[in-house]
Amino acid sequence: MPTNTRQPGVPTSLKGGPPVEARVLGPLEVEFRGARVALGGPRQRALLARLLLDANRVVAVERLVEDLWGEELPATAVKMVHMHVSKLRKVLPTGVLVTQAPGYAVHIDPQALDLDRFERLRERGRTALAAGAPMQAAACLREALALWRGPALAEFDEPFAALEAGRLEELRLACVDDRIDAELARGAHAEVVGELDAMVARHPLRERLHGQLILSLYRCGRQADALAGYRRLRQLLSGELGIEPSAALRELERRMLQQDPSLDHAAPDPRSRLFTAGLQSAANPPNGTRSAATRPSRRGACTTARAA
Repeated sequence: MPTNTRQPGVPTSLKGGPPVEARVLGPLEVEFRGARVALGGPRQRALLARLLLDANRVVAVERLVEDLWGEELPATAVKMVHMHVSKLRKVLPTGVLVTQAPGYAVHIDPQALDLDRFERLRERGRTALAAGAPMQAAACLREALALWRGPALAEFDEPFAALEAGRLEELRLACVDDRIDAELARGAHAEVVGELDAMVARHPLRERLHGQLILSLYRCGRQADALAGYRRLRQLLSGELGIEPSAALRELERRMLQQDPSLDHAAPDPRSRLFTAGLQSAANPPNGTRSAATRPSRRGACTTARAA
């Protein structure tokens, strides 16, 4: 199957006109000169959403056909792709949707696409956290999460949408995890306990969330609640999956039982950072690629984070 390829010389802005704003982290939206663009019917919108997931990359017509119809291909599928592209070109500024063998590409300034901004802000936040700047990290990660206006791709039922929606939601949750790590690192454990309690209820098998909640409770002086939370997680994992908590969580329990002072925010220790790092690698998949297709990740400079 043809793969998506980056083309040299892809413009980062539209020549002769203002940038186009596109948003996929929620209902699909495109604006031009501050006005909302009417994108047409559902299949037309789905085609544009699929191309925006690979903005500034060529997506082969064969891939578009498969992603839009799956195994139930109409005989006129290729013709319908060309027709939808033609209709989209009538409402989008010139130069945004272009033909490049073996398919089509959307050219847009990366800063004008919310998904690109989200990825760059998250990477900046993670870098700041690793460098020991939790205030900057928290601000940057909050800015990244503020770009979400609702579930991504929820309006589409095309074959590509469910897979991509799941991938994007996992990226959002991982960013929430990162942001809570930053909040814990800056000493805001009391502020995040309630949020973590609600998130653990919604995502009971995410060990990293459990670990963050347990650590927050411990730092709030609620050692008994923290240990009870660990026991509940152990029972859940054993009953649902037949496994034990990760090594990082088992180590956390041991250190809580010993009342290890390195767990206290007031007495930081380099070992304390190993806890959340271990949870991330054990409980979450590595950072995803830009879409379900195999390709290198697009990373770049982020916008400047707001003050915490």
